[in-house]
Amino acid sequence: MLNPKTKHFEFNGVVGAVAISVGLPIFTVFLNQMVRPEYYIEGWFSNFNLDKVFSGLHSLDYYFVDRWDLWVYYLTWYFVLAFLDVVLPGRVMEGVELRDGTKLKYKINGVALSTFMVVVVAMRWQLTQGRVPELQFLYKNHVDICVIAILFSALLATYCYIASFVPLLINSPNGVGTNEKILALGGNSGNPIYDWFIGRELNPRIGPLDLKMFSELRPGMLLWLLINLSCLHHHYLRTGTFNDALVLVNLLQGFYIFDGVLNEEGVLTMMDITTDGFGFMLAFGDLALVPFTYSLQARYLSVSPIELGLPRVIFIVGVMALGFYIFRSANKQKSDFRQGNLPHLKSIQTKRGTKLLADGWWAKSQHINYFGDWLISLSWCLTTWFQTPLTYYYSLYFATLLLHRQQRDEHKCREKYGENWAEYEKQVPYKIIPYVY
Repeated sequence: MLNPKTKHFEFNGVVGAVAISVGLPIFTVFLNQMVRPEYYIEGWFSNFNLDKVFSGLHSLDYYFVDRWDLWVYYLTWYFVLAFLDVVLPGRVMEGVELRDGTKLKYKINGVALSTFMVVVVAMRWQLTQGRVPELQFLYKNHVDICVIAILFSALLATYCYIASFVPLLINSPNGVGTNEKILALGGNSGNPIYDWFIGRELNPRIGPLDLKMFSELRPGMLLWLLINLSCLHHHYLRTGTFNDALVLVNLLQGFYIFDGVLNEEGVLTMMDITTDGFGFMLAFGDLALVPFTYSLQARYLSVSPIELGLPRVIFIVGVMALGFYIFRSANKQKSDFRQGNLPHLKSIQTKRGTKLLADGWWAKSQHINYFGDWLISLSWCLTTWFQTPLTYYYSLYFATLLLHRQQRDEHKCREKYGENWAEYEKQVPYKIIPYVY
């Protein structure tokens, strides 16, 4: 059967899906309401005030009727990037083999798109003599744009859910000769709420545009970059100076963003692309959670700036560099091993004909790359130093996310490899952090 029914429910099934779909967007808005020019959390929430937190929020009709301009700007942003993703030059790569034996083609053009965006921002800086009204608008309407991104995520997930029931065109059958779309193994439960949340179709596309991969790498990631720039720009317009902490968080996160966009082919083998459907969970995460919570440090520094000084800057850069070294070198080692370039490394032969790497970085923990990724997240939070624990939200959230991913992967591998996985766990007992967990 090409699309078996989902038997294993994540997030406690429908109840969990509803709770996350309602609770996490509210939390995202709530988080941003605590970091505004007119009110921001100080210290250990000593000035926390619910009235101030809710101040300035509007009902839904405000966003659908009064602020139609925000929809115009956001939809223009999303669909112009989609157009550029399709038309800009790049090399075509194949994804992993799907259940029907086919492989989807992806255009890899992050270099061209990133260059285009940098040129546009530089030109706007030059033409407006540093005023860049677009960045000022983004900074001023930050929370309202966050709400628009959340609403658009829900609409996009709804479109993808409905489209998943539309069969393939007659002249475009799948690899087994039928017109069925390939559904995600985890999103074909038959419950519309759960499947809408998890994502029913594995790789929803509009023509050549892969909605899942595009949304993961383009609108949210690049908006995160622009939000950070708007915070630095706001401080510059207000003071006429560049704050070292704000500059540092822009550089560290900008490096991470561009590294992800410029090395986008690595996403093709990630669980998000190969296994998960594209529903509200991923749409909201890509388009709202990433840009509007990962930018929290820059946003906070724009309202409560500090001077780090050279010693602390060096320390923070060191944490980032260590994390990036572990993350990148571990992933490269696994990639080289899979391509047969490191045959001398110790591994476990599985009954499926594949090998489990248990040497080098991958002898230290089962997900040593997650540890490197978490150190990167910690370095970003450290740019705010110890003004408030609020800005360490991202590092705590990311640790929870990585732990959940590790548990999902462990469940999948235990079913897939059986006794071979048990042997692997004996040889590599630590799951993420060596000698700790």
